[in-house]
Amino acid sequence: MSQLSSQETRENLLVGQESKDITLEKSEDTVTPFQQLNVRISDIVKTIPSECFKKNESKAWFFALANVLVVVVGLYGIATLPWYFLPITWIITGTGLAGFFTLGHDCGHYAFSEKRWVNDVVGHLFLLPLLYPFYSWCIEHNSHHTRTNKIGQPGWRQIHEFLQGKTDPNWQPFRIEAYNLMSSMGRLRYRLIRGRFWWTGTILNWWSQIVLDINKLAPKDQNKVRFSRRLVLGFSLVFFPTMIVTVGVWGLIKLWFVPWLIYHFWFSTFTLIHHTSPKTDWKVDGQWNAAEANLCGTVHCDYPWWVEFLSHDINYHIPHHLSTAIPFYNLRKAHQSIRENWGPYVRECKLSWSLINEITTQCHLYDSADEGYISFDKL
Repeated sequence: MSQLSSQETRENLLVGQESKDITLEKSEDTVTPFQQLNVRISDIVKTIPSECFKKNESKAWFFALANVLVVVVGLYGIATLPWYFLPITWIITGTGLAGFFTLGHDCGHYAFSEKRWVNDVVGHLFLLPLLYPFYSWCIEHNSHHTRTNKIGQPGWRQIHEFLQGKTDPNWQPFRIEAYNLMSSMGRLRYRLIRGRFWWTGTILNWWSQIVLDINKLAPKDQNKVRFSRRLVLGFSLVFFPTMIVTVGVWGLIKLWFVPWLIYHFWFSTFTLIHHTSPKTDWKVDGQWNAAEANLCGTVHCDYPWWVEFLSHDINYHIPHHLSTAIPFYNLRKAHQSIRENWGPYVRECKLSWSLINEITTQCHLYDSADEGYISFDKL
C-alpha cells in the first residue's frame, strides 16, 4: 500500500493553501471543496502508511491484559478503600470498562487478531461484563460504518428508511416533520439523548440491541445473534444473583452498576462528538459520498491523556472510519498521516463543557429547508 507524500497531496488537492489543521470553528472557504476532488475512500486510505494496518497480537494482548488489571485494581479499591475514595475508583473502573468496549470493538472489526475465532471469543468476553450481545452489536455497528452521516429523505420517508436500515442507525438527527410524526414517548426519548441526558444514548442503543427482532435479520446472522443473546442471558442469571447473595444490592450497585454507568457516559460522549456538530453535513441517498462522510463528517476530539490511555485511543476516530482494519494501537500514527495529507478536511476539537453545551443545545433536529441543525427551542 503506497503512501503519498504530504507535499504531493497538497500540490494535487489544494489551491495555493498550506496544509493546516481545522477545528470546528475554522472556515474552509479558501480550500477546494471536497466534492470537487473526486476522490474515493480507497484514495485516502492509500495515503496512510502501510504499517498502520499491520496487526501486532503481542501488543494487542499486552493492552488487553493491562486493561483487565486496571479494572481489577479499580474494583479492589471500590471494595476495600474508605468511602471517600469511591468517586475516583468508580471513574477509573468505569473508564477501564470503556477500554473493554474498545477491545470488543476491535474484535468486531477483526482487527484484534489474525484469527477470526480469536476475535469472536475475545469480543464476546470483553463485551460480556457490559451485557452487550457481541454479534448483535457487530451487525448494528457495521450498518453505521456503511451509512455514516446518511440521513433519510424528508417527511415520513425518513422514519421509513431509518426502520428499514437504509440510513445511519446511531446519531442521525430526525427532521422536524419526522419528529412531529413520532409518538410522545418517542419524542421524549429523542429529546433525552439530544439534550442534557446525552449520556444515556448508548444505554438506549444497548437496549435496542437486547430487544432486536431477530426475524428481521439475514438468516446467516440469526443463529449468531441468538448465541450472543443466550450467552448474555446465561451470564446475567449467574452474575446478578451471585453478586446480590455475596455483596448485597449496594455491593452490586457499587461494584458494577456505577462503573457501568460511567462507561456509558464516556461512550455516549465519544459517539456524540464523533458525528455531531453544528457544521456536520448529513446527506440523503444519491447525494451521499462515502469518502466525504467518513473523512469530513467524522470529528476528532482530544481528551485528557488518561481517558485516551484507558479507552485505547478510540477517539482517534477518523482513521477508523476510513479503514476499520487499523488496530487501535496504530490509530494515532494513522491520524497524524491523515492530518499531513488531508489537513484542510480534518475536523478537530478539544473536550470541554462549552463543546458539550453547544452540541446539546443546538444540534437537535434537522431542518429540511436549510439542511442544517435546529434546536428544540426554535420549533
